[in-house]
Amino acid sequence: MKKHTITFRLNGEPCTLDVEANELLLDVLRDKVGVKSPKAGCERGDCGSCTILLEGKSVRSCLILAVEVDGQEITTVEGLSRNGLTPLQQAFLNHNSFQCGFCAPGMVLTVTELLEKNPHPSKEEIQEAIAGNLCRCTGYQPIIDAVLELTKK
Repeated sequence: MKKHTITFRLNGEPCTLDVEANELLLDVLRDKVGVKSPKAGCERGDCGSCTILLEGKSVRSCLILAVEVDGQEITTVEGLSRNGLTPLQQAFLNHNSFQCGFCAPGMVLTVTELLEKNPHPSKEEIQEAIAGNLCRCTGYQPIIDAVLELTKK
């Protein structure tokens, strides 16, 4: 199969790779680049564990071909945490928002996008934003509580 050279920014740094036309972005990030925060869960876009920010929007990396991100900006949790925990990550930590941590990167990135658009979301807006991210451990309440406390007016 023919290789395609793609160039993109990953967590603020330029990245150039040769990929096959059918390679999923999730696999390229994990296996070729070594970024491990996007997790392989359902591999159908249903669980949100593979969430990344693509041009600032949360997307499922298991549904995107790597060739589609040529020239774009990708942010993962590793990129958010380059200088230590963000206030959002600290709020999640303070509220024990995660147990197993499998959903944590996707949740963090999804809520990061929400807060960029709406710095003071309501409980209902938070619930709607994270609805596509499955968490089997917490029942979501500690996640919602952390965001509400962080965004108090």
